[in-house]
Amino acid sequence: MYLSKPMMAALGIFFIFVVFITVLLSGTSGGVPEVPAIRAEFYLFAVTLLGVALFHEYTMWVALVGVAAVAALKFLFVDDFDFVQHFITGTAHHDGEWRVLLNLFGLLIGFAILAKHFEESQVPQILPRFLPDDWLGGFVLLVLVFVLSSFLDNIAAAMIGGTVAMTVYKGKVAVGYLAAIVAASNAGGAGSVLGDTTTTMMWIAGVPPAEVFHAFAAAVPALLIFGVICSIKQQKFQAIQRDEIGHHRVDYKRLIAVVLILAGAIAANIGLDFPAAGVWAAILIAGTFNKTHWHEIAHSMKGTIFLVSLVACASMMPVEELPDASALTAFMLGAISSVFDNIPLTALAINQDGYDWGVLAYAVGFGGSMMWFGSSAGVALTNQFPQGKSVAEWIRQGWSVMLGYVIGFGVLIFTLGWNPHVIGGGETGHGDPADHGGEVHAPTDEIPPSN
Repeated sequence: MYLSKPMMAALGIFFIFVVFITVLLSGTSGGVPEVPAIRAEFYLFAVTLLGVALFHEYTMWVALVGVAAVAALKFLFVDDFDFVQHFITGTAHHDGEWRVLLNLFGLLIGFAILAKHFEESQVPQILPRFLPDDWLGGFVLLVLVFVLSSFLDNIAAAMIGGTVAMTVYKGKVAVGYLAAIVAASNAGGAGSVLGDTTTTMMWIAGVPPAEVFHAFAAAVPALLIFGVICSIKQQKFQAIQRDEIGHHRVDYKRLIAVVLILAGAIAANIGLDFPAAGVWAAILIAGTFNKTHWHEIAHSMKGTIFLVSLVACASMMPVEELPDASALTAFMLGAISSVFDNIPLTALAINQDGYDWGVLAYAVGFGGSMMWFGSSAGVALTNQFPQGKSVAEWIRQGWSVMLGYVIGFGVLIFTLGWNPHVIGGGETGHGDPADHGGEVHAPTDEIPPSN
């Protein structure tokens, strides 16, 4: 975490710039920070994301500055924003954000230990024997990640895929292929209530699993597009080295640890809505018959703090209103989720109700793949591959992920159409919560317009 003097100066200038914008947007004495039609919090969040793009090697520090700036804005200008209620106690209709933040923190660090267990199980060294030659090997690996993510957490699927890629490509993994691994993990979880946090949220809210399953009608075409393109590029960058595999034996104790951790995540996700608890219980149990590599915690800490800070920042955004539920709204939510955490966006859509839940699941789940920090799977994988923490390279080499998102969405809409449902009810055109016994609550942290 050492910072050079030039970088400290750059981050200092960035901090001053953020503070300057906060003061500038605060208006005159007695005014409140608001630019016409756009709340000031969004400007600060945008500046934070710009800092992530410019200082991609120091994203943790940028995210911490950003969340501090938004918190300061809320504290100074939003009288009815209660930090204790927002982050800890919650309300009758929404848990405190501590649950999401602690869960993400535990999962990111826990899956780093999981990846180490899987790496030392020797399975990544053996698996290349069963992968095809040429670019098909890379594509089959992406398909495996896709399938794994349909019943495992997408973070775990991405980390397993990254570990195998590290082995089969001898550590030379292109940023575009990293984007493909993240996209495959997110696409595979889009149609399963166990495969992604967003779909699990829908399930808990009352959306039947069958109502998100048709997201695969978009996810599969998207996988074919970005999977083929990125696999061909990766093969040109570094070919699969099957002839250098050597002889390895599976370490079944390590493999049992992997299965135990994954089972713990699934069980705790279903039973407690807190998969991190199951992950860490399994890690401790596995530690009784395996050596646990606790140093992996330090290796993943910076990326973990970055994501948790970004999610905390996103949770304070005033996203109380959306356009009427429609295919266009879902498409835009997916695009926004590439830079804006999809958890609060999904929660907002659930409260609004009246969506085609399969379309929404694909949009908010897969949309986060278009930027490395758009999903927790991307942040976890770039902890393992720091070269992926470049917005410019992610876009330049992973452009086919964006193409896959658009084409997959189009295939879903043109083949199955837009079929909205209210939670616990039937089809609807609008999805007013009052239509199915819900209540409409006014925002609690609204900033009034400036005079």
